[in-house]
Amino acid sequence: MSSCRVEVVVVGGGAVGAALALALEQAGFAVVLVEAREPAAFDPDRVDPRVYALSPASLALLSRLGVRDALAGLRTSPYHRMQVWQDAPDRGLGFDAGLIGERELGWIVEDAALRQVLWDALRRSRVELRVPARVERFEPGTSDVRLVLDVGAPIRASLAVAADGADSPLRALAGLVVEQAPYGQSGVVTHVRTTRPHESTAWQRFTPAGPLAFLPLADGRSSIVWSVRDLLARELLRLPEADFAARVGAAFQHRLGAVEVSGERLAIPLRLQLARRWVGPRIALAGDAAHAVHPLAGQGLNLGFLDVGALVAILVEARDCGRADLGAPATLRAYERWRQGDAMIAARGFDLIDGLFRSDVPGLPWLRATGLALVDRLGSLKREFAWHAAGFAGRVPPLCARLAMP
Repeated sequence: MSSCRVEVVVVGGGAVGAALALALEQAGFAVVLVEAREPAAFDPDRVDPRVYALSPASLALLSRLGVRDALAGLRTSPYHRMQVWQDAPDRGLGFDAGLIGERELGWIVEDAALRQVLWDALRRSRVELRVPARVERFEPGTSDVRLVLDVGAPIRASLAVAADGADSPLRALAGLVVEQAPYGQSGVVTHVRTTRPHESTAWQRFTPAGPLAFLPLADGRSSIVWSVRDLLARELLRLPEADFAARVGAAFQHRLGAVEVSGERLAIPLRLQLARRWVGPRIALAGDAAHAVHPLAGQGLNLGFLDVGALVAILVEARDCGRADLGAPATLRAYERWRQGDAMIAARGFDLIDGLFRSDVPGLPWLRATGLALVDRLGSLKREFAWHAAGFAGRVPPLCARLAMP
């Protein structure tokens, strides 16, 4: 069977893989996207339990890809403020979008909505879509890589990108190793109604059991993520709705009044996972295939979108400088140097924060609360914190760079 020949093959059609394929095509590359299943359509009558808090840097990427306006019409909920505390809200850390000169700190979006707008754009583009299809063999060579699929013709490309999730089959076929550290925790996820409005604010309390986030939804409800030990997660899933709502309300200190459950409950196992190498012969990793981080800061997808921006920038530079081989080791190492360190610092930082706020060492609770209050009072430090949360700290890819205010 003859092979299809392109410049880049992206494996994985989730948010990161779809955005990468679209960005590469818009930059003028010949791209194939391989995905195991057709994405589920956005359901106007059902709010997806899986939501993301997209940073301004991620929104800038989506704007430059031409999908932000379409996403805005699919139950998107902009939020303008963030409030983090441990024991008392008035001794916590709070900031709003004005601190960094933005209109919004981010958008809460549903996974199904984000995939829909990206795939709609892909279907209008020149990206060749291989779906449903799975990679069975990965065969790197001196001038290209050959991917054998379970259906259809093999694909030859200068570069393959694994964007197929934390359990990436392509990463395993390429022999790239990851370091894993299960947290022994699960993120308990559902939607709730509260007697008081969410105030377009992303709320997070560090409870003794683990961080509890309330994220504002467009219909006035909140999406919650409570990261707790696996045993407690199983207990919370078994509770009657009223008892579960009472536990959540008490843990949240009734900051938004009484809580009522209004969605299915899920428990998602959590782990810290980092690839030792982000690149290999004719392959690069992006998104969860390279890094899986704790959800307490809501930065997992935002880190993946920064990977997208960085990889596109590196490949465009290589092409524009006459380096036609996109899978050349020097080109791939430049991408790895750019993103691996930043992602590792972020992942280890979230891990450290989680451990710090779970510890019951005498005196530590007072130090934690005092530290949050101190950061809240130091304008320059709080602004730096907000700048990192927005995705604009450090080296920012052009696709993710701050948009000019109208």
